[in-house]
Amino acid sequence: MDPVVREYAPILILLAIAVGLGLVLILAAAILAVRNPDPEKVSAYECGFNAFDDARMKFDVRFYLVSILFIIFDLEVAFLFPWAVAFGDLSMTAFWSMMIFLGVLTVGFAYEWKKGALEWE
Repeated sequence: MDPVVREYAPILILLAIAVGLGLVLILAAAILAVRNPDPEKVSAYECGFNAFDDARMKFDVRFYLVSILFIIFDLEVAFLFPWAVAFGDLSMTAFWSMMIFLGVLTVGFAYEWKKGALEWE
């Protein structure tokens, strides 16, 4: 057996298992799903819109604001994971750089809280 194929065989096997399991689960859901919607299922949920309205309807800009704020803070928190993993090997410069980063993040969070961007009316 070729050494390249031997090295990539576990990856290909895992990929085949993942694709096969995904297809089995999708087909099982399509075949076994119960299809009897009641008014409660098709009612407006957390977004506040009816389930089957016009797709081009206007809605409040607060939805965009909340989603953008979530993305910003979610991505910024993602920077903490590699820093935390390598924390034992970091210099004091790296430590204080992250503290400044977290300080700026906290100031931004306090600013948006003060401006009422997190209030939902």
